[in-house]
Amino acid sequence: MNIPQCADPTPILTRHEAGAGLDDTGLMRLLVVEDDKKLAAYIVKGLQEAGFAVDHCADGDQGLVMARGNEYDAAVIDIMLPGLNGLALVEELRRQRCAVPVLLLSAKASVDDRVKGLQTGADDYLPKPFAFAELLARLQALVRRGSRVIEPTTLEIGDLTLDLLSRKVTRAGRRIELQAREFALLEYLLRHPGRVVTKTMILNHVWDYSFDPQTNVVDVLVCRLRNKVDKDFEPKLIRTMRGMGYVLESS
Repeated sequence: MNIPQCADPTPILTRHEAGAGLDDTGLMRLLVVEDDKKLAAYIVKGLQEAGFAVDHCADGDQGLVMARGNEYDAAVIDIMLPGLNGLALVEELRRQRCAVPVLLLSAKASVDDRVKGLQTGADDYLPKPFAFAELLARLQALVRRGSRVIEPTTLEIGDLTLDLLSRKVTRAGRRIELQAREFALLEYLLRHPGRVVTKTMILNHVWDYSFDPQTNVVDVLVCRLRNKVDKDFEPKLIRTMRGMGYVLESS
């Protein structure tokens, strides 16, 4: 189904005006190893909406294969799994010198259970049931710790500010309400100010799966975001580069 586009009121840039070539930076990628289909879908969907790329598998043996064959910024691993259980999986990863930060999930919440989980080599332990906000905060802390980089809690350009902790967006002091995908797109643009981001890069970041290259879902999402952060303000921040993508800049 083709989604109607809205008019693009901003100037179209040439390659020269947009500056240097494309910088195709990757997403923060997470591995989720969880055999409960409903819980796995809940976790994966939430993490994708928070701006992560997510791979999922439902048993420990496949989790070991995926963790060894890919580079992940962190892994969420349930303890009770088919094949290798979560504890054995973490032990094997550490034995093979795989240093991916691991958050263990378990229905067991006793001190002994938490200690055992951490002693296997896990970096954190979260008992079920849990609030997704806590899971997300713990993973973000693991990613920051693993990268040894202190990430800012706010992203800014001009008079536009995005608070990563409260998920609050303001421009010129006015609060702007964004939906999950609009927030993810704005965060991505703010992390790459002055750089052209292609439609493919946006698709990979915001949806984390492939659309038909001819689809116009990106154009529609950008249009929606512009209506909220640019329409009633000057200068316009989101600009179009013909045939290439979009760039966020304050001048």
